[in-house]
Amino acid sequence: MKLLSLNLGRATRVPYTDQPDGLTGIDKRPVEGPVRVTAPGPKGVGRSGLAGDAVCDTRHHGGDDQAVYAVAREDLDAWETELGRELPNGCFGENLTTIGLDVSGALIGERWRVGPDLVLEVTCGRIPCRTFQAHLGEDRWVRRFTQRAAPGAYLRVIEPGEIRTGDRIEIVHRPDHEVTVALAFQAETTRRTLLPAILAAGEALHPELLASARKYVAAQGS
Repeated sequence: MKLLSLNLGRATRVPYTDQPDGLTGIDKRPVEGPVRVTAPGPKGVGRSGLAGDAVCDTRHHGGDDQAVYAVAREDLDAWETELGRELPNGCFGENLTTIGLDVSGALIGERWRVGPDLVLEVTCGRIPCRTFQAHLGEDRWVRRFTQRAAPGAYLRVIEPGEIRTGDRIEIVHRPDHEVTVALAFQAETTRRTLLPAILAAGEALHPELLASARKYVAAQGS
């Protein structure tokens, strides 16, 4: 398991975002590194956890619980076959393109060591948006991506550190439950009856998803 590609984005003005300034950082490009990764601060204030990486829409992206976004190269390869086009590393807006790691099958609360020092913790999957769809230029992309339920993983920073392309990734902790990124994503999107089940992941869940699951359970009992 390793970091195949380390990707950073710069703020770029495009016609397809609803940001008032028209800027997005979704178009990530590979860099060799080293890149410093730290907890960026609360959502709405903090941006990317990676130094030099642009996050423009702080309503939906960035912050401590979405500090880093990872996608498996194997998932990009599967989409390449389906779409009949090349999908370079970083094109999903991911900071980390991994190889040999089942990112969407990772457990919520699972911890990865990337390189010698950085430790990350899985929090949730990525919810697709119209900016993502327009960036890729694929019809019905939001629906197709959602139906696949292989969203990649957002991660929070547990221990900061520097990383480089090619760094080893090691799973250093697996929690004692069966709530994967894919399961949590389905609970949040297409199968909301799964929301009670994902509560097994507890406080490791992204706080917004945890609150949504608790609200759903409370409503069922009322």
